[in-house]
Amino acid sequence: MAAPTPAVGGTVLEDHLTRLAAALLPLRDAEQLLARWGGELAHRLATGGRLLVAGNGGSAAEAQHLTAELVGKLRDDREPLSAIALHAETSALTAIGNDYGYDEVFARQVRAHGRPDDILLLMSTSGTSTNLLTAARAGRDTGLRCWAFTGPAPNPLAGSCAETLAIDSPDSQVVQELHLVATHVLCEYVDRALPAALAARAVDATPADAVRTGVEVVLRDGPDGKVQAR
Repeated sequence: MAAPTPAVGGTVLEDHLTRLAAALLPLRDAEQLLARWGGELAHRLATGGRLLVAGNGGSAAEAQHLTAELVGKLRDDREPLSAIALHAETSALTAIGNDYGYDEVFARQVRAHGRPDDILLLMSTSGTSTNLLTAARAGRDTGLRCWAFTGPAPNPLAGSCAETLAIDSPDSQVVQELHLVATHVLCEYVDRALPAALAARAVDATPADAVRTGVEVVLRDGPDGKVQAR
């Protein structure tokens, strides 16, 4: 369902809020998706995985906002989580763009940093940006799980990723604003799922310096032939 056109004659703010309100209602249907993504992301990050995020323009700002919430914190203190905004590495970005073309600026970083079972989240209002489509292909080839935040679907980026949160609005400003809402909700679900993910990691771990208990018997070939216990 596309967002309705605001009534003629409204103020700039009223028109904008009308478009925003129209897109908010369909966003409620994304609750279960964001909860599941949050749980999966918490598990991946707790077990040594990382999140790679990319976008262009305003979506780049959204991507960096997401990584800041994970490396820093959303609300309550917790351990830092590995999340990288690919556009923020400006020297690598410009070097790749200069040497390989702008279509490769994210894909080459995905191949450099991504490991199987890491998560790649690509943000686009249009879902048609070539450098994001190239990154999605690189992510699939590298074994990453690819998600997308986009505007209305279907679109090429949604078709290139395993799962997509699509904002049902023709207005790119509204799409970006609701991507930010989805970002905060996703991080909230990560924080809720993280304690259980960390506890599971602790159970599965086998520390190399585990304390040994009991009696250790040492046989020595000394002249007295005595058995020593310690």
